[in-house]
Amino acid sequence: MFKLLVLLLLAVPAVKAGAQQAADKPAAPAILPGKGASEFDFFYAGEAKDRKMYIVRNGKITWSYIDTLGRGEISDAVLMKNGNVLFAHQFGITLIDKNKKVLWNYDTPKNHETHTAQPIGTDHVVFIQNGDTARLFVMNIKTNTIEKQFTLQTKGTGTHGQFRHARLTQDGNILVAHMDLGKIREYDINGNQLLSIDMPGVWSVEPLKNGNILACGHEGHKTSFAREVNRKGEMVWEYMMSDMPGYKFPEPQIATRLANGNTLINNWFNQWDSKPDPGNLQVQAIAVTPDKKVVWALRSWSAPLNLGPSTIIQLLDDANAITEQVHFGNIK
Repeated sequence: MFKLLVLLLLAVPAVKAGAQQAADKPAAPAILPGKGASEFDFFYAGEAKDRKMYIVRNGKITWSYIDTLGRGEISDAVLMKNGNVLFAHQFGITLIDKNKKVLWNYDTPKNHETHTAQPIGTDHVVFIQNGDTARLFVMNIKTNTIEKQFTLQTKGTGTHGQFRHARLTQDGNILVAHMDLGKIREYDINGNQLLSIDMPGVWSVEPLKNGNILACGHEGHKTSFAREVNRKGEMVWEYMMSDMPGYKFPEPQIATRLANGNTLINNWFNQWDSKPDPGNLQVQAIAVTPDKKVVWALRSWSAPLNLGPSTIIQLLDDANAITEQVHFGNIK
């Protein structure tokens, strides 16, 4: 018994040392690939305690929107060609111009949430409203009237975790990431389901020009992924964050395919659970080649370019960037 106690006591420091080494493991390489914030000109927003959005050009903030008085988090935002910004912020959806003047606003009803919205031209917005009965709406923002709506299936276990992302396809349908169901589904303008693909942990979904679907998300922190699948649900390309050497990348939310074929993936940081460690900061985004090489990483957590947590990174000069020049059925 005495010998066993001695062995256990000797083992405790080793266990603590191992845990400390794991905790101190670098969140990213000291030297990152690419030119950081100077690599691209981009629009940036993220789920955070404050609602902040930025436009960065030549590595400097040239436009910012900072709301510290409201509530909710920015889960989706689109910079339009005319400089207007449409953003969904949990308890509402707002359209502002480049001077930050509110052009249109929708307040989410009590016990509901709105986390995704997309402009259709300059007169319409499509969005999803989480709730006991979740619905997709198409609203004419000029007349402030609902032109289309249909119910979306949910698991029925909670409003907050139902939906975060949806995007219109080039065929005029809409892809929806059913986060709580772990499925990607496509609907036409009348709410008819056109496909359903199992994707546990899916957070976002983006239609690709080749007809495939790019999805991003995580099942816990061990299976964070970006995946391209065809319309049969067959895997075309997959990038697992656990396979990325030297980076801590636990919670990707949105992946987009750039015109050069690389994939841009954000790495969200949860402000509600922890604070960034100034001595060990994780990157906010990466760009990955088709053969899975990280060629760019963004780490910008301090003044004068403290961008905060990332969810949306929209490159300003990329031919594949999201645009309002889409249609949903016959609504343009």
